[in-house]
Amino acid sequence: MSGAGDEPFIAAVKPLVDAMGGEMIPPDEAGPDDVVLAWQGEDAVAVRLPQLADSLDHILAAMERRKGMPLADLDRRAKQEVVRILEARGAFSVRHGVETVASALGVSRFTVYNYLNREKGA
Repeated sequence: MSGAGDEPFIAAVKPLVDAMGGEMIPPDEAGPDDVVLAWQGEDAVAVRLPQLADSLDHILAAMERRKGMPLADLDRRAKQEVVRILEARGAFSVRHGVETVASALGVSRFTVYNYLNREKGA
C-alpha cells in the first residue's frame, strides 16, 4: 500500500471493505473497475469490489454468522425476515439470486417467491 501516514485511513476503511467482500490492493495495481481511495491528496489504497454473485454469497455467510446458525435451521418467520432483508439489498436482481437464497434457506424457489409476494401484499 502507500506511505505510513495512510495506515490509520486504511485501518478505518478495512471493516467496510471486508463487510462488502471487497479486497484492498496497492493503488498502483488498480484496474479500471477498482476504486482508488485518496488520503491527504495521495492515493492510499485501491478497493477491488466483488462481483454481485460473490456479494450475495458473502451476505448470506454474514447473515449466518449473525444468526449463529445455518439459515436453513431458522424458523419460517426468521426465514421470511431474511428474504425481506435480502430483497432490500437487491439480492434478487442477481442472476440465480432466488435459487441461491432458496438453497441457503433450505426451501424451494416457490417458497422464496411466496415470501416475496407476501411482502408485496402486506
